[in-house]
Parts: sequence; C-alpha cells; structure tokens
Amino acid sequence: MLKKISTTLMALLVSTNIAFSAEFINILTGGTSGVYYPLGVGLSKIYGEKIDGSKVQVQSTKASVENLNLIQSGKGEIAFVLGDSVKYGWEGNAEAGFASKLANLRGVAGIYPNYVHIVASKSSNIKSLADLKGKKVSVGAPKSGTELQARAILKAAGMSYADLGQVEYLPFGQSVELIKNRQIDATIQSAGLGVASIKDLANSVDVSIVEIPENIIAKLGAPYVSATIPAGTYKGIDSDAKTAGIVNFLITSKEVSDKTAYEMTKHLFENLPALVATHSAAKSININNALTGMPVPLHPGAEKYYKEKGIK
Repeated sequence: MLKKISTTLMALLVSTNIAFSAEFINILTGGTSGVYYPLGVGLSKIYGEKIDGSKVQVQSTKASVENLNLIQSGKGEIAFVLGDSVKYGWEGNAEAGFASKLANLRGVAGIYPNYVHIVASKSSNIKSLADLKGKKVSVGAPKSGTELQARAILKAAGMSYADLGQVEYLPFGQSVELIKNRQIDATIQSAGLGVASIKDLANSVDVSIVEIPENIIAKLGAPYVSATIPAGTYKGIDSDAKTAGIVNFLITSKEVSDKTAYEMTKHLFENLPALVATHSAAKSININNALTGMPVPLHPGAEKYYKEKGIK
C-alpha cells in the first residue's frame, strides 16, 4: 500500500514539475500581410520543435511600438522591431509612443533590413516625394515603425502630414485595398523585400515606387542607410529604385531566463533554411551582422551563444 502511495506521489511530483517548467514563448509580430508575421510563424515552428518543454504562440500586433511596450510589460518573450523604434523605446521618446524609458529591453539579434516602400498608383501621377503634397496617403498603423518613419522622411523632405491631402493610419493590407478601390493614392510601408501586400497591389493595379534621394537619407542619419529595391521585385517595376533601409531586430526582456534567451538565439541561427522557407527576407539574416548597431544591451543568454560562435 505504501509503495503504491509513494509511486502515485512521485507521478504527481513529476507531472507538476513538467507543468511548472514549461517555457511560454509569445512571439510578437505585426500585421498578417507584412513580413514579421510569416517569419514569426516560422520561428514558432522552430522553437516549438527545438526548445524542450516550450509552449509557443504568435501574436499579430500593430508592430514595432506596440511590440516594445508589450515586451516591457512582460506580455511577450521575443519581438520583431525596427531599429529606430528600439532606439526611441530605450530613450523613452514620448512622441514616438513611449511614456518612459523601456529599461527591460534586451537584444537578441539584428536580422534583416527593412526597405521603405513608398508606392503609388500610376494614375495618381506621383513621381517624387514633393508630388505627395495634396494626395491621399496611408502612412501605416498609428505609432507603428512605418508611421514613425513616414513622419521622419517627410520632415527630412521639408514636409509634414499637413501637406498631404488626406492621411490614413492603416496597416499594410487595408492600405492596399484602398489603393485598389481608388480611395487613396499612395501607401508608405516599411518591410522586407517582396512583402506580400505590395506584391498583391502590383499584381492588381499599375504602380510606381517613389524614390528617396541620397540627400534625404543623409538628413535622416543613423539608423537609416541607403538601399535599393531591385528591378523585378514587384510586377511592373522595371528599374532599380533608391530608397531608405533600416535594420530589424529581435528584442527580448531582461526577465526572460538566460536559458530561454540562449535557446531562442541558437535555434534562430541554426535553423535558418526553415525560416527562409517561410519568407525570402530571412535570406538576409547573417550571424556575422547580428550585433551591428544593436540599440540596447544584449541579453546574457544571447551573449553566451555569440561567444560560443566567436561573434563580438
């Protein structure tokens, strides 16, 4: 009888231990028609298979600013975020959507560059940034990374939202639908090359990409860099388009355990082919560039992995 009770107690202890040791990993992404979301889904599959005892979920959000605030408040373990938003969050820039310094933020990896896509219907006859004056433009979801970039780019060009005929604060997919229906003229979207929303738009209507000149990028300064959207990336775009680029980062919290942060970093880089299969933007992820321009302190768990690989 005693042996039976002992065995039962042991089973209960084991099951309780398993329940308490489960690692919950909430991956914060963006809108479902952007790049963050499919990459987040790909990452969730990798983590679910490779991190023992993990319970992984993917959350669609309004992207960078919301993601950072969620990480700060303990409502996510890893987030896709634009580099300028990380910088603003670490500084506690109120205008960018951060009430105070987000001191819990810790770095995991720099991943791939975003390309600022300013895309207009050809019928709108928008060929330059100046041509946006008086036009109906969607600048991205409110306080998203895209929207913050839209403000910065217009300012560098000597313009503001007041110069536009109409401003819409919409995520990528909704912006595209409004252009298709001739309700707006252009959309500003910061995303990886080949983003699904712009592909969908270019396959539906004739579009043009509005270039961001070098002098505007110079005024913007770091973390913006010169970038090129290659010809053929989208239907009907037959020549290279100059634009601004900015690095995306994976960010975690200092409250996440060293073990989990280590595992998240390790399995990101050791399963890149699986991530590339979910979206081509992952082709640009390179461990040798992972720490370049990191705007916040590195998580000790991530740091351990980089040390093992000789990355400084």
